[in-house]
Amino acid sequence: MALYEHVFLARQDLSPQQVDALVEQYKGVIEAGGGSVGRVENWGQKSLAYRIKKNRKAYFTLMDIDSPAEAVKEVERQMGLSEDILRFITVRVDAHEEGPSAMMQRRDDRGPRRDDRGPRGPRRDDRGPRRDHDRDSNKEGSE
Repeated sequence: MALYEHVFLARQDLSPQQVDALVEQYKGVIEAGGGSVGRVENWGQKSLAYRIKKNRKAYFTLMDIDSPAEAVKEVERQMGLSEDILRFITVRVDAHEEGPSAMMQRRDDRGPRRDDRGPRGPRRDDRGPRRDHDRDSNKEGSE
C-alpha cells in the first residue's frame, strides 16, 4: 500500500460538525477499500486567494492515508461529485510527517523569517545629495 497526503477544501457555510461528518464519510470509503487513515488535521476556515464556486472562504482539512490506489481514486471520485467539496489534492509521499504540519505550527516554530536575515543595504536617504546632470547640461548647451 502507498502513503498519501490528501487535502480538501469544504464550503464555508458548512458547520464544523458537518466537516467532521465528511471526514468520517471519506474515512469509511478508504477503510472499505482496504486502507487506513492516520492523522487528520482540521486547519479551520481560511480565506481563499480567489473565489471558488462563489466562496471566498473554505474549511481546510488534511488527511494522512495509507491505502491502495483504487481506494484513493474512489474518494477523489466521490469528492468530485460532492457539492460540499470545493477542491481537493492528493499527493503520494514516501513517509508521513511526524508531529503537526506546517499549517498547525506557530510562527515562532517554523524557523527564521525574512526579517531575521540581518540588516539591509543603505536606504535611499543615506545616499547623499542628488545631482541633476540633465538640467545643468541642458542650460550650458542651449546658450
